Amino acid sequence: MKRRAEREQAFILLFERTVNQETTEQIIENAALSRDMEISDFAMHIAKGVEANEAEIDAKIESSTLGWKINRLSKVSLALLRLAVYEMLYEADIPVSVSINEVIDLAKKYGGKEDASFINGVLGTVAQGLDKQDG
Repeated sequence: MKRRAEREQAFILLFERTVNQETTEQIIENAALSRDMEISDFAMHIAKGVEANEAEIDAKIESSTLGWKINRLSKVSLALLRLAVYEMLYEADIPVSVSINEVIDLAKKYGGKEDASFINGVLGTVAQGLDKQDG
C-alpha cells in the first residue's frame, strides 16, 4: 500500500473517531471484524499518535484558526487538521510540505468546497509557528 493510501486510511480512522467517540483500538477492531479490512501499520501509528496527543494537537489547531473553536469545525476538517498537525509535530521524517499537500488533496476529495483553502491557511499558520520555534 502506498503512503498516500495509508494516510487516507489514517484520515478515515480519525474521522470515525470524531463521529463515534470510540478509541482507535475499537475502531480498528470493528473495521477488521465488519469490513474484513486490514489497517496499515502507518495508518495505525498515525491514528494512535493523534489520539495520544490530541490535547496538544487541538490546542495548536485552535490557536491557528483565528476565532474558530474546535467544536465549530466540520468533522472532516478536524480529522484532516489533526492528521497533518500530528505529522508536523511528531513525525520528523515527513516534510511539513508533504503533510500539508497530502491533507489538502484529501480535503478536496472528502470536504466541502471551502475546506481545502481553510485547512491550507490553518496549516500554513501552524508551519510558520514551527519555523519560529526552530529559528
